[in-house]
Amino acid sequence: MTDHSRIYIGAAFLAGILLTLGYKDLYPELVRLLEERRRRRGKAPNGHIGDEEILLSSVRAGPPAIVDGVEGCIGNTPLLRIKSLSEATGCEILAKAEFLNGAGGSSKDRVALSMIQMAEKEGLLTPHSGDAIYEGTSGSTGISLATLARAKGYLAHICMPDDQAREKSDLLLKLGAIVDRVPPAPIVETGNFVNRARALAQEHTLSSTTSNDPSAKRGRGFFADQFENEANWQAHFRGTGPEIYAQCNGKLDAFVAGAGTGGTISGVALFLKPRLPNLSVVLADPQGSGLYNRVRYGVMFDIKEREGTRRRRQVDSIVEGIGINRVTANFEAGRELVDDAVRVTDAQALAMARWLVEKDGIFIGSSSAVNCFAAVKTALKLGPGHRIVTILSDSGTRHLSRFWAKAGDVGGATDTKLEDVLNAKEDA
Repeated sequence: MTDHSRIYIGAAFLAGILLTLGYKDLYPELVRLLEERRRRRGKAPNGHIGDEEILLSSVRAGPPAIVDGVEGCIGNTPLLRIKSLSEATGCEILAKAEFLNGAGGSSKDRVALSMIQMAEKEGLLTPHSGDAIYEGTSGSTGISLATLARAKGYLAHICMPDDQAREKSDLLLKLGAIVDRVPPAPIVETGNFVNRARALAQEHTLSSTTSNDPSAKRGRGFFADQFENEANWQAHFRGTGPEIYAQCNGKLDAFVAGAGTGGTISGVALFLKPRLPNLSVVLADPQGSGLYNRVRYGVMFDIKEREGTRRRRQVDSIVEGIGINRVTANFEAGRELVDDAVRVTDAQALAMARWLVEKDGIFIGSSSAVNCFAAVKTALKLGPGHRIVTILSDSGTRHLSRFWAKAGDVGGATDTKLEDVLNAKEDA
């Protein structure tokens, strides 16, 4: 048989598969059929790789090769097995690699896109009209909003506490956002970063509708309000939850996640729990946050947050992005489905972050380290043979000046024991 004949036969074979299976089932079925055919025929003469092997090497499951804009790069993130933690606990510990979302590089990409789309649907935002998006954030939501704002024809104005990692605000500026770094303040004060964003959005809208000054701002100001906006948890109900369920083939025993706004844990729990009634949903909470006691005892309180004991940060932790001391609509949406909570100290989060680099080459941020520590505690509580899923929210590159400055260099370490991580203590 000539080389041309082989090509024609191969093309006809693939066309038959396409017609029979349809696009949505193409990739997994094609892989199976090609592998089966390869086994029957064996390798091509003279040890050369056959046509099927060449095709198989180029076929990959996943999203389409071409997506529409940067927003098309959001979602369908991998679920990876953390080998070191799985081996050490006897459970399968899986992590949703949300840092691979392709707009702002974090789980907040889903939330930002959902909030913008809902605002557009409700007529609150119109592209290329001068409308601006305002938000109070510790960083990641702002980065996602700033990226998507530019992609969809808006401006972004981000307010954030001035004790967050500097690289976050630097990145926001590079993305074209206006950035206000404000002193940390309780939510009841007007100077709080969330309240400032809300007020600026209202001023923008008022200025554009009442001023005759040609230099006045155009368009409207839209306050995204990630803490209370239901588009937050709905993004995870529509995306993250279904993806986890499909990737696990409906087989998992526990879902572990931290909560800042509460959208991730609520949205995923609301999707998974009705389908997996025996699933354990576990909150991962940093020191200084009141959510641990909210889940365990029904009271939003933490000993570190007593009146007069702190002013530096809302939550007395080096961890950014999760932990809070007030009730949010997004957390309350799924709170009844949260079964347990794990408190994680700064020392334990730092030790876990170093472990993941040392053992797995996984370089993540502070909230992800808290999630992984809580996943290990959950695995040890459940016992060997269970499957636990958690979230890797963002990369460690956004936490270099604070969290990783404290964690230090991993160096040539290779012999850290899991007990060292579990028993990590603050430096004297």
